[in-house]
Amino acid sequence: MLKNILVALDGSEIAERVIQTIEDLVFSPETKLILCHVFPTPESELELPADRPHPDSPTLSFFQIEKLLQSYQEKLSVESELELVTGDAADEIIRLANIYKADLIVIGSRGLTGMKRIVQGSVSSQVVEEANCSVLVVKPT
Repeated sequence: MLKNILVALDGSEIAERVIQTIEDLVFSPETKLILCHVFPTPESELELPADRPHPDSPTLSFFQIEKLLQSYQEKLSVESELELVTGDAADEIIRLANIYKADLIVIGSRGLTGMKRIVQGSVSSQVVEEANCSVLVVKPT
């Protein structure tokens, strides 16, 4: 039985798809969802190489993300809570999964391939590789 499920959301279009996938799953009454978002640390933004591509969309503020996650939370039929943290996305997702003793992590994939995947990295791939629980990766349509 899945008791604790960590749902990693980044405020992008794939986050909507992750929520749709969650809504399609059947949970027991004891299941708790933890909706999380990881903000990059200011130091990591300063250390980005000049030639590294930057996200196409502007970064959402803390309050915008919190409001977005609360709107997702209202749609859910099971108990849930929010976690907004700062740090390296994959590391923080894994850390939160360990803290909550998650049985499952649900995360979106941007669908990067080739050089984009090499240059920008893949949070979902790192989470799949390093997590101590199962990981459901939701791909773009």
